[in-house]
Amino acid sequence: MYEYIKGLLEEVKPTSAVVENEGIGYLLNISLNTYSRLKLGAEAKLFIHQEVREDAIILHGFADKKEREIFRMLISVSGIGCNTARMMLSSLSPDEIQKAIISADINLLKSIKGIGLKTAQRVVIELKDKFGKTQEKEEIFFTGGNTVANESLSALIMLGFNKALAEKAVLKLASENKDIKVEELVKRALKML
Repeated sequence: MYEYIKGLLEEVKPTSAVVENEGIGYLLNISLNTYSRLKLGAEAKLFIHQEVREDAIILHGFADKKEREIFRMLISVSGIGCNTARMMLSSLSPDEIQKAIISADINLLKSIKGIGLKTAQRVVIELKDKFGKTQEKEEIFFTGGNTVANESLSALIMLGFNKALAEKAVLKLASENKDIKVEELVKRALKML
């Protein structure tokens, strides 16, 4: 499995790009979102999704990990293949797709070429909870600027602890110990949870 390709952008079209790395030119299918962020002749780093079919191995390239993650979530929905997911990412930005799914904006999803009512509904039903969890992990948990508390809480949530319980434990420990380090705060919070 490939993670990313980094090299000189030899060719770029709205639907594909060729990145040269160590004398090999890799053809990548891209969305318009990624196309808008590429510059011909410049160094490019594209995150890869590899599609293996009976008759071909196809590489899809993305400007960032978030776009690739949304692409992978979209193709996990029954009835949406790689080309449809790429069309969705060409019509709307990754953030717009995520907001449309979380807010169940069926009409916005239906406005994408190739997406009908049933497919739009299926996308919302199958991905709304997944996008909600992803968004929760990306949020900044404290506004007070306490980096140690923020990092500790993020670590606890990534470990699978309930956000509200972890936040309560971290706030208590951080207020009692002003000079505590992240590792120590996480260890103490684990004992409390």
